[in-house]
Amino acid sequence: MVTAQAPGKLYIAGEYAVVETGYPAIIVALNQFVTVTVEAMEQYGSIVSNQYQENSLLWSRVGDEMVFDNRDNPFHYILSAIRLTEKYARELNRPLSLYKLYVDSELDSIDGKKYGLGSSAAVTVATVKALDAFYELHMSADQIYKLSAIAHLDVQGNGSLGDIAASVYGGWIAYRSFDKSWLAAKRYTASLTDLLQMDWPELSIELLTPPADLRLLIGWTGSPASTSQLVDKITIAKATHRDAYQQFLAASRDILEALIESFHRQDLAGIQQGIRDNRALLTNLAALSGVAIETPKLAAMRESAEAIGGAAKTSGAGGGDCGIVILDRNQPIEAMIARWTEADIEPLAFKVHDLDH
Repeated sequence: MVTAQAPGKLYIAGEYAVVETGYPAIIVALNQFVTVTVEAMEQYGSIVSNQYQENSLLWSRVGDEMVFDNRDNPFHYILSAIRLTEKYARELNRPLSLYKLYVDSELDSIDGKKYGLGSSAAVTVATVKALDAFYELHMSADQIYKLSAIAHLDVQGNGSLGDIAASVYGGWIAYRSFDKSWLAAKRYTASLTDLLQMDWPELSIELLTPPADLRLLIGWTGSPASTSQLVDKITIAKATHRDAYQQFLAASRDILEALIESFHRQDLAGIQQGIRDNRALLTNLAALSGVAIETPKLAAMRESAEAIGGAAKTSGAGGGDCGIVILDRNQPIEAMIARWTEADIEPLAFKVHDLDH
């Protein structure tokens, strides 16, 4: 029997632009985990999870046809991770086995609240890590990232795969996405073993050290959002407002480069200004696309943070889920938390999860 864990994540800055090749974002891994246990079986295999027993499916109509959207269904990510890891195992001449795969997630609360911490990425990474140990494949962190990214992309079809990086490497990360069109082409000509050894164009994963006086607070709005569907809407806006979208990308790159440099300088005030600049830019994107990135609750959260000198914004695709606040850890927060309570915003007592590198 083997067990592996992968942490959840939150985006700090750079959302939406990061889905484009080479555009930076900052992501943080949290101390909430998906745990996958693999146990050899003799006669049949199974996939079991307490959390996912009654998972729902989203569907829509195309004409009279019922079309299912499986991108928020965790079992599809588990199955994709199994398929790719076992393909790699066979390329290494490992015999395949029957096993029970048990999934336990802390990324949603006991009463079913979905916080938006990247459960699909974490379950993908944890499955790959567990099967890596089960089949004794001895993959490096870079190889686990690449295989998990392929497995996740096969299901979701869009996104940056930055949440995969957070689940693999932990801590604070400056991330730039690889060229997905290059990967799609290479998969026709290269073995999985070769793909995992290659340098992927534009991919960059840099571990950041936050200033000692930086405090990260997380608030949950009680309203889950579908990242994949929100990204779909931005993709439509990208096609119809090409010049404005290119301006958004250029501005996001400038803001994130300055923000990353502020981390290098250990400059809390610079980090806070970068958060504010990125929030303003995302507000412009929301107006351009018609996507409600900052909901009224997230706006109330931001205003309460600014009132005590903090910098706040939506995290990830927005439209609900979580917001983040960055402030000086010496700043009293009681007044802000009281306003969160009034607005029905739940503080989440999660911490940054740093791996031993």
